Amino acid sequence: MAAVAARYDELQVLGVDVISVSVDSMFTHKMWNDHELSKMVDGGIPWMMAADGAGKVGKVYGVYDEEAGVELRGRFIIDPDGIIQAAEILTPPVGRNLDETIRQIQAFQHVRQTGGKEAMPADWTPGKPTLTPGPDLVGQVWKVWKPE
Repeated sequence: MAAVAARYDELQVLGVDVISVSVDSMFTHKMWNDHELSKMVDGGIPWMMAADGAGKVGKVYGVYDEEAGVELRGRFIIDPDGIIQAAEILTPPVGRNLDETIRQIQAFQHVRQTGGKEAMPADWTPGKPTLTPGPDLVGQVWKVWKPE
């Protein structure tokens, strides 16, 4: 959460809305933000955290652990049409990589802007070559894309 908050302005430039959800109550969220997150990131997190006490949202997204009564760390990139374009679910000991999240957001936005006429190869970042999907690319990817 603190890593996302630290780069929140960058996400806003990309037009991203951040929503965080957990089984904790709004009072727990406030205490966590006031007593820990605000010490990690000036002012704490700039968005509201949603309380999902019964785990209903977590169940829909496949992150609710019934046995432990908690939600695993999940990250979902949802496009403007409400379609999940990417999902990552991690167990508590491992944190997410925000650089990769931002790279994926940029890639999905590029695909959307080109109407699907371009695809992003592995490790693509803005400014690097893209692929043009179609019959001409089949068996020819090696000619246009060489991983470093």
